[in-house]
Amino acid sequence: MFAFLLCTRIMMNENKIDKAEWRYLLSGGMPIQEMTNPAVSWLSERAWQDILGLSALDNFSKLAESFAKHLQGFKRIFDSNQPHREPLPEEWDTELDSFQKLLILRCLRADCLVQGLQDFVSAQLGQRFIEPQTSDLSVVFAESSPSTSLIFVLSPGTDPAADLYKFADVMQFSKKMSAISLGQGQGPWAETMMHAAMEKGQWVFFQNCHLAPSWMPSLERLIENINPVKVHKDFRLWLTSLPSNRFPVSILQNGSKMTIEPPRGIKANLQKTYLRLTNDFISSSTKITNFKSLLLSLCLFHGIALERRKFGPLGFNIPYEFTDGDLNICISQLKMFLDEYQDIPYKVLKYTAGEINYGGRVTDDWDRRCLLSVLEVFYCPAVLIDDHVYSSSGVYRQIDTNLDIKGYLAYIRGLPINDTPEIFGLHDNANISFAQNETFALLGAVVRLQPRAASAGGKSQEEEIVAGIAEKIPRPFSVQELMEKYPVLYEESMNTVLIQEVIRYNKLLAVISQSLSDIVKALKGLVVMSSELELMAMSLFNNVVPDMWKAKAYPSLKPLASWVSDLLQRISFLQGWIYNGIPPVFWISGFFFPQAFLTGTLQNYARRYGTSIDTIGFDFESVSEITEKPNAGCYIQGLFLEGARWDNGTGQLTESRPKELYTEMPVIWLIPMSNRKTPTSGVYVCPIYKTLTRAGTLSTTGHSTNYVMSVELPSDRNQRHWIKRGVALICALDY
Repeated sequence: MFAFLLCTRIMMNENKIDKAEWRYLLSGGMPIQEMTNPAVSWLSERAWQDILGLSALDNFSKLAESFAKHLQGFKRIFDSNQPHREPLPEEWDTELDSFQKLLILRCLRADCLVQGLQDFVSAQLGQRFIEPQTSDLSVVFAESSPSTSLIFVLSPGTDPAADLYKFADVMQFSKKMSAISLGQGQGPWAETMMHAAMEKGQWVFFQNCHLAPSWMPSLERLIENINPVKVHKDFRLWLTSLPSNRFPVSILQNGSKMTIEPPRGIKANLQKTYLRLTNDFISSSTKITNFKSLLLSLCLFHGIALERRKFGPLGFNIPYEFTDGDLNICISQLKMFLDEYQDIPYKVLKYTAGEINYGGRVTDDWDRRCLLSVLEVFYCPAVLIDDHVYSSSGVYRQIDTNLDIKGYLAYIRGLPINDTPEIFGLHDNANISFAQNETFALLGAVVRLQPRAASAGGKSQEEEIVAGIAEKIPRPFSVQELMEKYPVLYEESMNTVLIQEVIRYNKLLAVISQSLSDIVKALKGLVVMSSELELMAMSLFNNVVPDMWKAKAYPSLKPLASWVSDLLQRISFLQGWIYNGIPPVFWISGFFFPQAFLTGTLQNYARRYGTSIDTIGFDFESVSEITEKPNAGCYIQGLFLEGARWDNGTGQLTESRPKELYTEMPVIWLIPMSNRKTPTSGVYVCPIYKTLTRAGTLSTTGHSTNYVMSVELPSDRNQRHWIKRGVALICALDY
């Protein structure tokens, strides 16, 4: 990212990059014209909207029209394994420069944009700018002085202390170095230690500065008061800290900063673990062969639990920081249980590892289900077989238990550097989701680093955006008329649901229209631009939903342009309901609070048949043709499947097609039934979430702000298969 910013800044100074094109790369654009997608079979709606947005720029005005002519050429890029290196069709290849070609890559294959940026930087500045740099403490040390501190910026899973102690040995300073871990009440000790070291010319190592925010101003004062004439020339101050906004800026600006990346990938994780183990330890168990086999299983499980994080919600809803400590306690328990029991106690092993050591960190029930499903594969009798394979390709397998640590390390060195999704039990598409998330996270970070002053000349553009949104936003509903038409009734709970929804949408519409009229006045200079309004103007300029709207809105990940059209669709869904009565099919994504609607459906059934509501659950059926509403329950639509697709022919879950990340789910019929027994096999219990992030916060009602309910989808595969795939239903996508 740093190299890319450096490269584009140089090119902008030479006027080689157009400002509008630069902004499109970072935050996308708004489609002006409307055209139908010419390649529905392979091009997603999102990509087509991006292409229409790109056609709004001067150099790309003919793109949308010429796309249909060159379908084969664009499809070749879309299907390629290296789309960033494929030539563009005909005139586009010759007329566009290398930066403009990145914009087309962003539309077609956002997942390969990071590689495209690497090639771009390499071509403009040189290959060495994209190679990873090795960190060498002696180089940093040579540039340091007694008055500048050396700062390690920590990242999860790494600890630079060991490296520093090794380096102190090399420099023959290990006896002349004192360390302290900062925290409550450690300030005065640290201060005394620092004064002593400055006189004697020793090193001081303060760990975890982020844990002592109140002492940071004192540290800043101490460093500022170091007198270069009086201080001993050998004195050095080493600091470690997690990124924290309480860390003094002056220390950061004057110090040398370094950071170490934690090991990435299963191979690096296994290597790290096995380099720590000794032959004495692995042969000290009474059941040596079993211990070695289960140990490899456990270390693989640890690597998978760590690496699933990178796949975002497909891996775990919440990214957990599993540590080496979790693995170490599991290893010692494994050894202890093997020594104490006659037979291998798989149940005890699974419980201690899955529910306590790893599970103790897991706060989301669906994540715990996933973690235990993954663990099932690694703690089971099958792994003791000599040539047991952990995944279908056979790359990860059990090896000969007569080998020592060297033998295991040799096997680990032969593993692939980049993990394939199959070892995680994920579909190959998971890599695309991961790469896309990485791309948009990188672009988002670049947007936040942009200078603020650039928008002074673009006022007219912000006024255009505001006017465009203002004319689309409808007036609030009249709650009075609505209450007369749909009064609160005992036998129809849906009226209450509708009134509550309308009140929620009215609050949102009021905030939007009020802030839009304020910002128009502020842009014209009629009222003072407040900091809130300035933030809002920045958001509108960057195609992001402003925070003051988000605070009153439903969870959504859509960029501004799609967010507005989604809001209009939701309003028209409610208007249709108000004018035409209760709809035959409910668009579940259109509700502000879908849980209330589901409770209303159960309540209607309970009141009609005089049963108690807490004994009723939903049964599920998928439906193809609908004309009128059902006699019991309700039809819902508007859900998307992630991680799998629905097979209409057989009426069950089946594997996704390549590059198809989300597929539409047919209409589902929710049928209330009393005292219903959940089927034990033949179904996958699938959670429904409002947005793709899946993780929500628990609200005061005890509901997660993101989880809606779970449905049972028929499947002929074992439920574990889909759990590891991370399959879920989503109400609204992020475009």
